Amino acid sequence: MTNTQIGRYSKYIRPISVIFDLLVIDLLCLFLFKGLRLNILYYVFYQNFGWLLIAYLIKFYEVYRFTTPVEIISKLVKQGVLFLLIVIAFFPFSKQSFFSGTAIAIFLFLSYVLITIFKFLLFYYLKKYRIVTGSNYRNAVIIGHAPEAVQLKELFEVRNDLGYRFLGYFSDKKSNQNIRGNLAELKPFVIENEVHEIYCSLNEVSDKQLKDLVNFVEENNKTIKFIPAAKEIFSKNLKIDYFDIFPVLSIQKSTLDDPKIKVLKRTFDIFFSCIVLLGLLSWLAPLLAILIKLESKGPVFFKQGRPGLGEKEFFCYKFRSMQINKTTEIQVSKNDPRVTIMGRFMRKTSLDETPQFFNVLIGNMSVVGPRPHLWSQNKSYGKTIKKYIVRHYIKPGITGLAQVKGFRGEIRSNEDMINRIKFDVFYIENWSFILDLNIIIQTVLNILKGEEKAY
Repeated sequence: MTNTQIGRYSKYIRPISVIFDLLVIDLLCLFLFKGLRLNILYYVFYQNFGWLLIAYLIKFYEVYRFTTPVEIISKLVKQGVLFLLIVIAFFPFSKQSFFSGTAIAIFLFLSYVLITIFKFLLFYYLKKYRIVTGSNYRNAVIIGHAPEAVQLKELFEVRNDLGYRFLGYFSDKKSNQNIRGNLAELKPFVIENEVHEIYCSLNEVSDKQLKDLVNFVEENNKTIKFIPAAKEIFSKNLKIDYFDIFPVLSIQKSTLDDPKIKVLKRTFDIFFSCIVLLGLLSWLAPLLAILIKLESKGPVFFKQGRPGLGEKEFFCYKFRSMQINKTTEIQVSKNDPRVTIMGRFMRKTSLDETPQFFNVLIGNMSVVGPRPHLWSQNKSYGKTIKKYIVRHYIKPGITGLAQVKGFRGEIRSNEDMINRIKFDVFYIENWSFILDLNIIIQTVLNILKGEEKAY
């Protein structure tokens, strides 16, 4: 079976999935939105363009045989949330149309039920078909017998849904009876047994042998992949850069270094902050302003310089919750006499933080990220706590993982700050859109039930 035969069906999977999804959302919108006075032609074009743009940015259709169900669910949630924002955003610009939250909710619910069912049926059918029939298996060999090579071979055998048939190890170091042959015997074996992929331990071959192997696979339409020796380094996020035509690997500080992810997170920040500013602060801000001014003299808003992305200073906005004082670089403690009565209520419900959605909108904060510390805290802990500087790799957030895990408010000991930094670093190194959504939901739940350290 040739490489062409192996891929003869798989190339149709993605187009079929795209066409099915577009048909679902188009047919449902025609049926459910017919009473909303939409220019249906413009709307269908708009929603299809939005759907495909989001799908491209989050790689919605990049599902492979090694993709896990959790990854598929993550893609579905990302696509759903962003598509919801796209749908809602159409109505303010279409003056003749009616906005119906019920119609939109039913539309999105039915769309995602059908799309999710189809996606998983297709995913599991293809896996089942491969396992039962043995079709679409790719023959593979491994150069080397290092522990990483053995682990890969065991993975091929345990996870037969990945679609690999292992045919043997090859190495010039014949110190193990499991070695099938040396490197000189590899080429004829690959041709005779229709091997599709060669996995090579980098510490098993010289530069000359590696160049020869690369030429061989190119001439014979085979695939070569490399097993790194330093897995402690290569297990981290890597990206490839080119100096002219010279490739260089570097470790990414965070997934958020990826330009596509930056666009995704920034798009969500803009939509979410607009919803809060228009839906909440448009009527709540005037009310809070009156109550703040009635209780104490001074401005309604309080702004303070904080270290942000790259440790560059920005002005963080809040509703003023304290009497005017000259000790703003001293953090608030329990029963702090500087805090007003109205201020205690706002701090307990986190309403004092809501003006920071203006910071999000203008781009110097994000909805989710490490909370911006005082400059005095930065100077105090920056040189004493390991990885403290990592928190400045991304924009600070209105809420963060450390806060929802209970590490917010007053810092009473080094241990409090160490725990906060651990969660901040974990968030940066393990970011996902699902994690952001979980943090936002948990933040709302914590506000509703009340937090001990919110003072």
